[in-house]
Amino acid sequence: MPFLPSDPESTEGTLDWPHAPPHRLAEAGVYFVTARLTDGIPHLGTPVRRGHFQELLHRLAEKHSWRLEAWAILSNHYHLVGHSPADGTEARSLVPFLRSLHSLSARRWNEEDAQPGRGGLWQNYRETHLTFQRSYLSRLNYVHQNARHHRLVERGSDYPWCSAAAFKKAVTPAWCRTIGRFSFDEIAAADGE
Repeated sequence: MPFLPSDPESTEGTLDWPHAPPHRLAEAGVYFVTARLTDGIPHLGTPVRRGHFQELLHRLAEKHSWRLEAWAILSNHYHLVGHSPADGTEARSLVPFLRSLHSLSARRWNEEDAQPGRGGLWQNYRETHLTFQRSYLSRLNYVHQNARHHRLVERGSDYPWCSAAAFKKAVTPAWCRTIGRFSFDEIAAADGE
């Protein structure tokens, strides 16, 4: 079965590789992204690492002109909802953004763990272009409540490596309640959680 080409603009006439999600990033818009660490190893298992990763995520999002609306960083995976650049580069910049995020974080962890040759810390990521309001709002709630979903905190806004507290401060209580009503059971099931 043919592999998707490395050029994200050229997908015509190709078949998806069965063990790697295709990245179809031709249109600007809002995207939901999930990335996991290989074999579920909790390389993000310490507060220091999650804090560094969160800073790196924001720095690289800004560098690649992505506006993050929601994020949750757990010990072995992360989720984000982000708006692609509106400057004409569209969503294709997600590839170098996440490539840098994964490469720089893995390099740092390898140094910290004194394992300089260790590779393959990150599995491939999956992204979903959110084109329906209900889908967007459900994923926004899912990301904000991901730490609660994993029983790490009682409320998503109590988790420091997540956007829920900032979201709660930035919006009206009514809007926060509205977002909280969107079910994410199907998203969690599809995400393997």
